Amino acid sequence: MDALVALTDRVSVPRLVAPAPDAAQRELLFQAALRAPDHGQLKPWRFLIIEGEGLVQLGELFAASLPVDSAPELLNKARNMPLRAPLMVVVIASVTEGHKVPVQEQVLAAGCAAHAMLLAAHAQGIGAVWRTGDMAYNPNVLTGLGLQANEQLVGYLYLGTPEKEPRTAPRPDITPFVKAWPLV
Repeated sequence: MDALVALTDRVSVPRLVAPAPDAAQRELLFQAALRAPDHGQLKPWRFLIIEGEGLVQLGELFAASLPVDSAPELLNKARNMPLRAPLMVVVIASVTEGHKVPVQEQVLAAGCAAHAMLLAAHAQGIGAVWRTGDMAYNPNVLTGLGLQANEQLVGYLYLGTPEKEPRTAPRPDITPFVKAWPLV
């Protein structure tokens, strides 16, 4: 797929089924991630691959991270969240504190790595969606996933086969978002 087509046509695909990306497709996803802009060549990211029984275990971690008096339907919803796709990649910003490259730039680089993975997925016909929500910031979840004090969860990338044909990307007018400077 042409790079500009991937950039302008990519959409989130929330309804995903098996099969998950195969080994060759995953290799391309991670190769794309490692080409993200990276001031200082710090590679301020790492990734966790979760699939199969790991998705069930993550659902249990999500449920266990809710308040103890949570309603059963909320617990079930939390348990089922990871099961929305056959493969999840957890994108983690692993920053170097006190480096000349500010922490914010390092986190943005990890976000660019996640975006590169989404584009590589789209280019290969893999359905993907980037999610965060409360479970991306819950201290119990972050500990359970093994994040260290210098790390932030950037997002959960859900990957799989689109359940149905992905929607067509909208073509918004760029005018409201682009202005010449100096402003008049």
